[in-house]
Amino acid sequence: MYLTRDEEKLLEDGSGISKCMEILVALGEIYGAERLIPIKSAHISGISYQNIGDEGLEWLRCLDVKFCVKTTLNPSGIDLERWREMGIDENFARKQLDVIDVFRRMGADITLTCTPYYIYKPGLGDHIAWAESSAVVYANSVLGARTNRESSISALASAVIGKTPFYGLHLKENRCPDVLVRVECEFDPAVLGYKIGSEIDGIPIFEFRRRLSHDDMKMLGAALASTGDVAIFHIIGQTPEWKDFEIPKERIVIDRAELETDDCDPDLIALGCPHLSRDELIRIYGFVKRYGKRVKKDVWIFLSRKIYNECSEVVEELEKMGIRVFKDTCMVVSPATERFECIAVNSTKALVYLTKLKGLKVVFDDLEGCLKRAFI
Repeated sequence: MYLTRDEEKLLEDGSGISKCMEILVALGEIYGAERLIPIKSAHISGISYQNIGDEGLEWLRCLDVKFCVKTTLNPSGIDLERWREMGIDENFARKQLDVIDVFRRMGADITLTCTPYYIYKPGLGDHIAWAESSAVVYANSVLGARTNRESSISALASAVIGKTPFYGLHLKENRCPDVLVRVECEFDPAVLGYKIGSEIDGIPIFEFRRRLSHDDMKMLGAALASTGDVAIFHIIGQTPEWKDFEIPKERIVIDRAELETDDCDPDLIALGCPHLSRDELIRIYGFVKRYGKRVKKDVWIFLSRKIYNECSEVVEELEKMGIRVFKDTCMVVSPATERFECIAVNSTKALVYLTKLKGLKVVFDDLEGCLKRAFI
């Protein structure tokens, strides 16, 4: 891989910057990148102390680096203010706050959300280095930005250097669809993505009978990324790059999109994976208001701090109905959900990770279906 003289100098002094440069060079050589390119932002996953542990925390402390581009962070393992309400152990909370403090000193925006595009929206064609699979697929597909599916470490290295190896989805020709998916039935985007992600190999371009909302595309992409290695999709007539490529000859038709999950009585309804948008929060409020009474089961919903603050009046009303609204964290990366026996979710991403990573029983339903269970 070709390096400029200035880039070569970054490898020489053995500092944290050199370590980050070594990571990017190794990654570029593995994937055959010809050079590094500048990025406009980075998004780092693996923020939860549950993920990185003491060894990861110590490694972060030893780096002693500063970010040189806008850098946002994925959810942590706690709500920074309300972790006690979540039943979080005090030692875990202290360690998590130490992790966040290290990132703060590096210069990160303490966003703590898997939906950084609600805070900072990259432009069409912008090169970025994002980790978090659901954010990557949204940025590539819906916004037309360009990022590979970075790891937490490679995203951090790019945030420090301000560059990323030029390979993969940074190249226009690698964003070409491989298979047309014609959907001829009514569907839940999360269920469709769950099904397609596990059944196809390559980049899908969808043909739908209706236009998808941004929330639909968010749930579709999150599901595709959780069951497959999908980091970009296209939708005919809707996503920004669909006209740039020929429609592939390989085609599949979907005439049924259903999902069977655990048949258990949930003791927690958890919504917000990925974090809820403003529109989704308003939908929840409208549904709960129609019922006009407090929930009978634990209902936790997860938001970014930005949406939480912007919708403070709605949050307050939901709390009055017995719903707990948390920010900075989610049901997947927090240990708080592990004490429940069965969790109802409207996200197939949550379904995948709660079952595989935490071994929990999970029942899937759509948004209103999940909320109806809270009043039974």
